[in-house]
Amino acid sequence: MKLNPIGSNMTEIIRKDGTKVLFSYKTPVACITDGEFFFTSHKWSNTTTRHVNKWRDSNGYPSLMTTSKPQLFFDNLSEEV
Repeated sequence: MKLNPIGSNMTEIIRKDGTKVLFSYKTPVACITDGEFFFTSHKWSNTTTRHVNKWRDSNGYPSLMTTSKPQLFFDNLSEEV
């Protein structure tokens, strides 16, 4: 696992399998795995939404190429690290 602080209250981890997971504050809220971008369907805060959008854009994913998933999906990803 590789931990990358990428902004104020934004952290990215890269798992051994290559999956990237975005944490906003201490919560996993988005990931990139197998060339697909997923984000949480849970509404956290405007700041967290900005974090997800900024990370999505910086990784080259247009909003139409993203899929929402339940928060539990991301919680489980972070437990497997």
